[in-house]
Amino acid sequence: MENYQWWHKLKLLIPENINQIKPYPPGKPQDELEREYGIKDSIKLASNENPWGPSPKVIRALRSELLNLNRYPDGSSYYLTQALAEKVGVDPEEIVLGNGSNEVIEFLVKAFVKEGDEVITSHPSFLMYQKFVQIRDGVNFVVPLKDLRHDLGVILEMISEKTRLIFIDNPNNPTGTVIKPVELYEFLSNVPESVIVVLDEAYVDFMEMKSRIDVYSLVRNSENRCPVVLLRTFSKAYGLSGLRVGYGIMDRKVATCLHKVRQPFNINRMAQAGALAALEDEEYYRQTLDNTRSGLNFLMENVNRLGCRGLESQTNFLMVDVMGDGDRLYEAMLFKGVIIRSMSSYGFSNYIRVTVGTEEENNRFIEALSFCLDELGYV
Repeated sequence: MENYQWWHKLKLLIPENINQIKPYPPGKPQDELEREYGIKDSIKLASNENPWGPSPKVIRALRSELLNLNRYPDGSSYYLTQALAEKVGVDPEEIVLGNGSNEVIEFLVKAFVKEGDEVITSHPSFLMYQKFVQIRDGVNFVVPLKDLRHDLGVILEMISEKTRLIFIDNPNNPTGTVIKPVELYEFLSNVPESVIVVLDEAYVDFMEMKSRIDVYSLVRNSENRCPVVLLRTFSKAYGLSGLRVGYGIMDRKVATCLHKVRQPFNINRMAQAGALAALEDEEYYRQTLDNTRSGLNFLMENVNRLGCRGLESQTNFLMVDVMGDGDRLYEAMLFKGVIIRSMSSYGFSNYIRVTVGTEEENNRFIEALSFCLDELGYV
């Protein structure tokens, strides 16, 4: 029997805010689910990934970069930063790269939140907002969505002298809903200058142009209001989830603070090469967006036809009211080899979330959904 006396002493030294944190619960790997449920040839439509994968140009760039893995990467990610700045219309000094956009979230909390400081988030939204605040021993204030949308009025009411950051994912995950630009600008005009508003735009590539905001005016803060940080990622539209590349767009003074807490070489060689190649293949990017919109329309039309209710979405996923227990449907779909996401953990017991897949995957999802709805007697 192992002696854990050392641990009994050590655990007394762990700060209480760390003790209270629960590890992030990642979804089970596809092969593990197949073993557990005795299924084969399953399709995964649970994690909002790009089903078409990266551009062929990305694959070629990655193969070429393999020869350089004995060398450290460019610590400043110079070429990728330059390309991103040109794409979004800002200066390179207004871009901060992260190992996924979640690392930029971590930078923001490290740089601006100390013990007792307050951060406002919505529920449901990305779990890591709150977790990073817990690590810093900050205070999380969570505002429930109202009619499946961010309740900007209540968020404003929650602001105090201790508020440092406000996180808003737009579009929201898991609902897929967006904030109208006029409502967002009105909200920002009422936030104190001492509070940073972080707009997490992980799904911005899929948004309609009329729903998007002007990056330049927000980052440059031409109206002398609160500072704004925009978060974006290569995981969704560019199909690079496995490489972990994200970035923030912000005022250069804020960026300087984030670089102070950024580790050296946080963007590896493969990630830099892959992301740069992805930016250069505009045709593949546009085709991905077209395929996603087509697939989303197909899913919406057919889930509604089956008696469910799909929420209007400007993302690569659809949240669906299945008119019954979402957990039971999730289990039934697993036995049909279709992996989706139950929304019960978000507080939506009658909902599921499904990622737009390939045409074949979308058809298979609808066929399985039709069978399972009938089997469970939901519609």
